[in-house]
Amino acid sequence: MIERTLTFDELGLSPVEIYEQMGYGNIPPDEATATETARMIEEIRALTHPQFCFFVADGTLDTESMTLDAVGRHFSIGRIISRQLKGSARFVFFVATAGMEFEHFQQNLMRQGDMVRVFIADSIGSVIAEKTADRMEEALEELLAQYGWKHTNRFSPGYCGWHVSEQHALFSTFPKENPCGVTLTDSSLMLPIKSVSGVIGLGENVRKLEYSCGLCDFKQCYKRKKTSKNS
Repeated sequence: MIERTLTFDELGLSPVEIYEQMGYGNIPPDEATATETARMIEEIRALTHPQFCFFVADGTLDTESMTLDAVGRHFSIGRIISRQLKGSARFVFFVATAGMEFEHFQQNLMRQGDMVRVFIADSIGSVIAEKTADRMEEALEELLAQYGWKHTNRFSPGYCGWHVSEQHALFSTFPKENPCGVTLTDSSLMLPIKSVSGVIGLGENVRKLEYSCGLCDFKQCYKRKKTSKNS
């Protein structure tokens, strides 16, 4: 299993990405919001240690039953993901997280009751988790380069028809408990909350495509928000 702890600066995070997550799109926020966001970025830079980990495994994908069998586990991944993983020779299971330091920072803000700062921090945390997963994909691409392989998009339980309850099965595939320090509640919520997990397909004949939001009816998906803003 490959594990890595990143610095905040390695994420390459920009205020524009945070503003998009906050719902501003291409419209700059008001001066007060921009000032507070910049202040919080500096606070978070000093305390956050994002992490990712992943491993590669053999697996059997069945597009008819819309299932994936890997590492002794059976996943009902649904129609959309099974189609997107079609042609994969192997599979990557991953976790990426903003880390417990950020989780504690958010909890302290909640106790203080400053909902403006809570909202800004929540947006920053979401971007940190996704950017950490982006860095994970870059590390994966370095590994794949020596084989001439490519990879698909990353897909997570709770999205694209893959039920969130299978998060427990996914975590059980990792060679050690609580990968990257992330734990699961009984209801499959990840702690730290600002974490991402899932699967990626690997092979010579796979592609990373635009997320097929037209095929999915999950209106709150972060990928749907990103796609709609870029269209």
